[in-house]
Amino acid sequence: MLRLIFSLSALAAGLVCSSAFAAPSVDGAHNARPAERGALMLAQEGNIDIYYDARGNRVLVDADTGKVIAIQPPGSRLDRRALRRQMRMQELGRAPAEDDDRYYLDNPEDMARFRRRQLEENGRVIPPPVDEYDPNGDDNSVDAYPPALPNNDEGSATTYPEAPNTIKRQPLNEASIDPEQPGQGEVLQTNPDASLPPNTGGKATVDPSLSLGVRQDVAALQVLLDRGGASPGVIDGRFGSNVDKALAAYNEINGTNLKSTDAVGIQAALAQSGGDAFASYTITPEDVAGPYVASIPEDYSQKARLDCMCYTSVTEALGERFHMDETYLKSINKGADFNRPGTMIKVANFGKLVSTPVARIVADKTKKEVYAYDAGGKLVAAYPTTIGSADTPSPTGVHAVSRIALDPNYTYNPNINFKQGQNDKILTVPPGPNGPVGSVWIALDKPTYGIHGTPEPSKIGKTESHGCVRLTNWDARELAKLVSPGVTVEFVGGPTIADVGGTSTDEFTQQ
Repeated sequence: MLRLIFSLSALAAGLVCSSAFAAPSVDGAHNARPAERGALMLAQEGNIDIYYDARGNRVLVDADTGKVIAIQPPGSRLDRRALRRQMRMQELGRAPAEDDDRYYLDNPEDMARFRRRQLEENGRVIPPPVDEYDPNGDDNSVDAYPPALPNNDEGSATTYPEAPNTIKRQPLNEASIDPEQPGQGEVLQTNPDASLPPNTGGKATVDPSLSLGVRQDVAALQVLLDRGGASPGVIDGRFGSNVDKALAAYNEINGTNLKSTDAVGIQAALAQSGGDAFASYTITPEDVAGPYVASIPEDYSQKARLDCMCYTSVTEALGERFHMDETYLKSINKGADFNRPGTMIKVANFGKLVSTPVARIVADKTKKEVYAYDAGGKLVAAYPTTIGSADTPSPTGVHAVSRIALDPNYTYNPNINFKQGQNDKILTVPPGPNGPVGSVWIALDKPTYGIHGTPEPSKIGKTESHGCVRLTNWDARELAKLVSPGVTVEFVGGPTIADVGGTSTDEFTQQ
């Protein structure tokens, strides 16, 4: 009997020990599963206590053990419903991928990463850029500019009345433009090898039209500003300080409060001022005929040997005619043969020229802007400009227009102006849009100083001059038709000649 009782006791003790050892291993395996998935450590039976600390963080505490499960900063909190949804998705094996990559339109680096990601997803690989910012400087930086709103085919309840005191502009007689046509700029390829990709020597290339700073909605805004008498300089689809200054001047000229983010307002203003921002233009035989020169030399003695300081290509000529950056003109007309008459291309529909006579000009050296006022003191036009430099500043005070010359020649005089290279003799550079003073010279009563054009319109407002007021050729021609001898020109802001001493080096003699 004693042996039977002892056997039964030993058997009972063994069963108790086996159950005690088995229980922790099951719980441990169960608790390790969420950690393997990298998810939140959930409390037993879902019992969670929620507290908030002094910094506003949300603290999740296991109600049974008292241990902190997670701390959620403000703005990233998940409520109980979201936690249950996340737990359920994890149990089903459908947890969303953890991708916290966000992109902001006002951050050039974010937009560069976003564009590279788009290209990689489409199977196109580009080398990482050395500098995400535009090489031309801060003026071409990408600012906050929202995407254009889609057109509402059903109409919109918002209407924009015509702006009061709109400046009258004369019809454009430089070229004939038509509404934009579908498929323009696309030319059939007759060369069977034309469809092959270019040989880049094994190096990756990027399509110029994919440049991050170029946007069609920004170009549309630039066209609108140009129509309203506030020149943005070249129309290049880039947001920068020239656009900012032009928008402020546009609102003053037209009595509006338009914002660069108001896509609906911009489209309504375009419709009221002349229609679509872009139109179709057919290249003529005269466009192709020129005259053109192969290149423009840097040396003034070589410039003086040329017959004219003409354009170097059809695209350069058309770019200036339609107030566009040459590279941008090419990028929106891929495949177009600019050297073939009859080719239809897409150009900026900048509208009409300002026609209100100008009685007073203010050249702001700090803002790098020229403001033109009528006899009543109302602003009628504004242009971005390059005014002097630290070494050769523009004059100060009030001066007056003395004479106006279109298509002038240029006199290089090393005894009065700067000396270039080994050129120590007086030289006369022939006229032309690529001359040192462009295609316009508005002389001031202060000797050697004036308002003139430039052979490099894309650099207006971004570089320095030799003391004069430099505009794009088209802006200078428009202003030349609005002023007359005796119109006052007031220089404000910036350094003066008295600060550093010296004279202008933009001396010119009319042919």
